[in-house]
Amino acid sequence: MSASPAAPAAEGQLLSLPDVIHTALAHNPGLQAARRLREQAEAGVQTAGALANPRLELSQGQNEARVASATPGPVRGWALAQFIENPAARSARVEAARASERGSVHQIAATRNELVAQVQLRAYEYLLRRDEARALGEDLALLEQVRERVRLRVESGEAARYEIIKADAEIINARQRQRTATLQAEQALLALNRLAAGQLPVHWRLDGELDAEVATGELEELQQLARQRNPELQALQSQLDRAQNQLDGARATRWPGVDLRYSESTAADVRQHMLGVQLQIPLFDQKRGPIAEASSERERLRIQLEGRQAELQQQVLQAWKSLEMARLRVEALAQGVMREAEAALRVAQAAYRYGERGILDVLDAQRVLQSVRGDLLDARYQLQAARIELELLSGRHAEEQP
Repeated sequence: MSASPAAPAAEGQLLSLPDVIHTALAHNPGLQAARRLREQAEAGVQTAGALANPRLELSQGQNEARVASATPGPVRGWALAQFIENPAARSARVEAARASERGSVHQIAATRNELVAQVQLRAYEYLLRRDEARALGEDLALLEQVRERVRLRVESGEAARYEIIKADAEIINARQRQRTATLQAEQALLALNRLAAGQLPVHWRLDGELDAEVATGELEELQQLARQRNPELQALQSQLDRAQNQLDGARATRWPGVDLRYSESTAADVRQHMLGVQLQIPLFDQKRGPIAEASSERERLRIQLEGRQAELQQQVLQAWKSLEMARLRVEALAQGVMREAEAALRVAQAAYRYGERGILDVLDAQRVLQSVRGDLLDARYQLQAARIELELLSGRHAEEQP
């Protein structure tokens, strides 16, 4: 059972890939910021649905008599006004806010989906560098054995001194490559910890294998999943819905609503009650500018959505072909070329022991084996990278996991 990410750091603590993903999802700043945007969008729905407050007016004055029949005295009055908004305009504003809220949900899903893909990609990069360092370590040990044989032959006079110089140079080069791969593996772990906001243990290692099984569906199934579940497409659709609601709202604001007003005034000998209605007539400003702006924005988003849909299908197809090419490359290298390179090295070593070949033949065979082994590791990494890309495009990790 893997250790919990929250446990105290231990020397060489092993964490599985799901452990790292769980920690990153819990602490990544970008994902936390996206969740705050959803709260902001929810508040925006409340704001859009709020009703206008009534207005209360109070007045007081003095009535002066200018004719003999008038009665002088104080005058007091009050009025209450309420704006009744056009229901179509209010409904459009509320629906636009709800579309923004849906867009924030899809943005969270897109951020989560991309974060999981980044964590997986960095994790397999670490496994690649780790396996490269191990392979280079094996090559270094083999070169040291070869050097020891060369040293004995040089000291006995059976070989020229340049052979020991050549062997030493190969060892120095192999040691440098191993150190570089080890440092690159450590950098990949640092990148993973950065995605997890530094919440991973101080000393830890990733438990996993680069040649893990890769299982994907059919191409048509993946393309359909991308159309239906890709959070980026869903976010664009929410933006398009919001633009349509804003266009409806702009058209409705030509008749914004009515003001109802009730007033009452009291003088020395009379009391007045008045009920009034105020309506704005779209005579000069018919909201042509806002309507045109909203219509243009809706059209822009529609074109962007359609273009992204077509682009996404091509991306799925490209990732699928990359996965198939990487799979074929792994099979060819693992089953054929790798065995041939190992056999060639064994033949060269045996021939060198019997004096039939020189040290250069052994070192050349060793370099060929190193190159083939490196190509095999790279092919396995490319296979995992293509699988991660397909999962990203199809929205595999967009939804919250229970």
